[in-house]
Amino acid sequence: MLIQGFPAQMAGTNCFVVAPGPGEQCVVIDPGYGVSGQLDEIIAEHRLHPVAVLLTHGHLDHTFSVLPVCQARDVPAYIHPRDRPQLADPWTGLGMRPGQPIFGAAGLTFAEPDDVRELADGARLELAGLSLAVRHAPGHTGGSVVFDLDAAAPTGGRLPDVLFAGDVLFAGSIGRVDLPGGSMAEMNTSLRTVILPMADEVIVCPGHGPQTTIGRERLTNPFLRNLT
Repeated sequence: MLIQGFPAQMAGTNCFVVAPGPGEQCVVIDPGYGVSGQLDEIIAEHRLHPVAVLLTHGHLDHTFSVLPVCQARDVPAYIHPRDRPQLADPWTGLGMRPGQPIFGAAGLTFAEPDDVRELADGARLELAGLSLAVRHAPGHTGGSVVFDLDAAAPTGGRLPDVLFAGDVLFAGSIGRVDLPGGSMAEMNTSLRTVILPMADEVIVCPGHGPQTTIGRERLTNPFLRNLT
């Protein structure tokens, strides 16, 4: 299994490239601001072939480069329908006036990729030789999802699942809920019904910051400890 993550140039948003191994097809998760150059280097270094872009939610720091990445490689983007409007209108999700400068730049325009596919809770994506379960986990945004990667060992055994958690769960914290579409009540429900039932050994690759595990967060994350 090849999983390579790196932070975007703004907001430290983690972009992930996931493939069964070098020379294989891959998916790209959350291509944020200014990731195209490093993303191209990773794809070339490992001889990968992108087949899809997966979005954990619609905030611009996770979606800024979705259009150029999808259009350059003719691949679809996957997003939950509650956050889909933010692809063409990211200002709404950030509580900003349309056309207001973003990341210090004025005059930016946004549009959906040609091929956008909507995610459903409980769906399983079979892409690039990977199997990813989709769980709707609103709270940070109405359309936040997490992707649970079923990681098979090369010998035929099992490795711990890997959870691409977006801004639902961080090491020691959770995503903010004070932007439009955010809800602490929905976040608590998502943490209680989606995150807490997962096995302790599940590796968490969050939208910001270092990786962690469900077990570590269950014991040390105050937002989870308060729920239990």
